[in-house]
Amino acid sequence: MALDKEEETEAFLCEVCWHYFVNGLTQSEVAKTLGVTRLRVNRAIQLAKMNGLVRVELKSPFLARVEQQQQLCAKLRLRHALVAPANRQNYDYHQPAGAALAAFLDKGLKEKKWKSIGVAWGLTVEAAIRRLPTMSLPDLEIVSIMGGTTTGATFNTFGVASGLAHKLGASYSLFAAPIYLAPGADKDSFLSDAVFREHLERCESLDLAILVASDLSDKSFLVQHGLPHSIRTDDLAAHGAVGDVLGRFLNASGELIDHPVNEWTVGMELDQLRNIREVVMAAAGLHKVEIVIAAARSGLFDTLVTDDVTAERILERLQ
Repeated sequence: MALDKEEETEAFLCEVCWHYFVNGLTQSEVAKTLGVTRLRVNRAIQLAKMNGLVRVELKSPFLARVEQQQQLCAKLRLRHALVAPANRQNYDYHQPAGAALAAFLDKGLKEKKWKSIGVAWGLTVEAAIRRLPTMSLPDLEIVSIMGGTTTGATFNTFGVASGLAHKLGASYSLFAAPIYLAPGADKDSFLSDAVFREHLERCESLDLAILVASDLSDKSFLVQHGLPHSIRTDDLAAHGAVGDVLGRFLNASGELIDHPVNEWTVGMELDQLRNIREVVMAAAGLHKVEIVIAAARSGLFDTLVTDDVTAERILERLQ
């Protein structure tokens, strides 16, 4: 028997909301279950919200930034963009982007989208690893796609690859080489070693690659700890560099600068990235705006993970 309007107690409101929000019934289905009209169910839901009986809790680490994401895709010619909300009063560009990257990876891994994931290095990727749930994915392989350094152990290429593999219960393969060879070293001869040849073959067959980008400032780990001692950032800037991807320096148009440092870099070649099914750039911070735009112009990635502060500046820059 239908309840009349005067009998809409808190118990009735809770029953309506339970069926609607928890059991996932439509308003029409709730009405049929309780023997009331759909209009009454709709009013009950609104009343429950007004009285504080219903609380909406967002579990995603980033809120919808639909307009920004669409504009980024259009301006940078991307397939996808994820924009996480940053704390503007206490700005930390690694944590929001790291959280968004973790959410992206968590979803894709649960959908079994990838069997091999290539990773570079960086604090943003390390932040993502910390937020990922522990999994058991023995059929997944994590592959480092660039050489590394002996410092920054947890977020250089060795620490990131092994740390991500440990978190996911996956196997991993390290590119056990420095990021830059010594000036004058024969790169082709160095990479002809069977171990390096096999590793580069793994890089060519990745399902997903995760990139980061760095500028020329002291905020860059590469600038602080990875560059050969003979290389100065002012010299790189004089050659047109705005930053690097995988240790290779690009100009504002996304072209490799004409500088010897790009010949000394050990790791996956940038051209190989264009053959990978899915490439994600995880980068945030106002100092990275120019290099993110440059990398997009070069067509190095198809998905951008960033925060709303960086997204705003990128869109302003492209106006």
